[in-house]
Amino acid sequence: MGTGSGGFSAAGMGRVRDVLERHVEAGKIPGVVALVDLGGETHVEAIGTMQYDGGAAMSRDTIFRMASTSKPVSIAAAMVLLDECRLRLDDSVEQWLPELANRQVLKRIDGPLDDTEPARRPITVRDVLTSTFGLGMDMTVLGTPIMGAIFEQGLTPNLPVPMPEPDEWMRRLGTLPLMHQPGERWQYQISSDLVGVLVARVTGQSFESFLRERIFEPLGMKDTGFHVPEDQVDRMPTLYAPDPATGEFLVWDEAKGGRWSSPPPFQGGGGGLVSTADDYHAYFRMLLNGGMHGNERILSRPAVELMTTNRLTPEQTAARTALARDAVHVSFGQGQHGGWGFGMAVRTYRGDYAPIGQFGWDGGSGTSTYADPTNQLTGILLTQVGASAPYSIHLMHDFWTTLYQAVDN
Repeated sequence: MGTGSGGFSAAGMGRVRDVLERHVEAGKIPGVVALVDLGGETHVEAIGTMQYDGGAAMSRDTIFRMASTSKPVSIAAAMVLLDECRLRLDDSVEQWLPELANRQVLKRIDGPLDDTEPARRPITVRDVLTSTFGLGMDMTVLGTPIMGAIFEQGLTPNLPVPMPEPDEWMRRLGTLPLMHQPGERWQYQISSDLVGVLVARVTGQSFESFLRERIFEPLGMKDTGFHVPEDQVDRMPTLYAPDPATGEFLVWDEAKGGRWSSPPPFQGGGGGLVSTADDYHAYFRMLLNGGMHGNERILSRPAVELMTTNRLTPEQTAARTALARDAVHVSFGQGQHGGWGFGMAVRTYRGDYAPIGQFGWDGGSGTSTYADPTNQLTGILLTQVGASAPYSIHLMHDFWTTLYQAVDN
């Protein structure tokens, strides 16, 4: 461990482990795997167990449901297509996604679904990649007709209708009006799933096969995909969604026979991946290296810069900031980074211990994955406790707070 030469301090890393152990010993987090890297100096902690009442110990190669931390990884497939000029940022998506042609837009966000006006312009690739194409999850307008329709049509993961296969998903998406004009407002989730459909239609491959060929295999991400093979399912912990009122550990997904035990009908770029700490480390290290993995180029440096710098206008940033701030009772303080690149948050102001420029995202299954170009720092924090209660989010805050104190430079 570093002792003042620009690495991690021994005392600082001890505090990181102490805070992880404290959360596990308090009975709020059954187990956790954390990987941290500072300029090539890597440390891994695996603490606790796979189930809240015991079971096998967490290990470095435990496979986790990555939830929304899928977004920063799945977006790389689209960046490959941009690099190869098979996509252009300001092309209309209608040639690949005809279901999104001739859009109607709600006159009022809380209005009836037939009270619409024509879209002022077509939806572009840029709109999809920046999460501004016009539809998304907005926790500030729950109960409106459009949010009810999004849930009823199964357009978001596991709420309350299973997501259909991609062509049917697109058909259903095409029956709804947009919530906002194309390019007008940043919105969460649906764009990230739409990216996967776009990639599949451009390439003629499934989203997963293209990701595997161009991202996972070159990076050695052997445990990353949209389901866990039967002979590896023992490496995946039970996923819990604690009762918000009592804290009781309610099972949200079992490993055997659960949602990720077989290939899904919809390969969701917004939250469908499973992976390990080392696989995600390889990916974020590639981004910090400007798209290089060893001597092999995975993405161009400009593509990485597009992904990892803020792409939102001041007006869009204000809307995103307001959403994070006004939904703090749901997010428990996460999401307040300011900016958004392609598929991930980008810090545009110093609101906590992390510096401006840090990029990555968090997942509702208790996952947090970021890289920091200023310090050449990567942190991967993986648990099996969903954000129905604040336990895993509080752990994220404490992990990043102590990790930045351990940087000895």
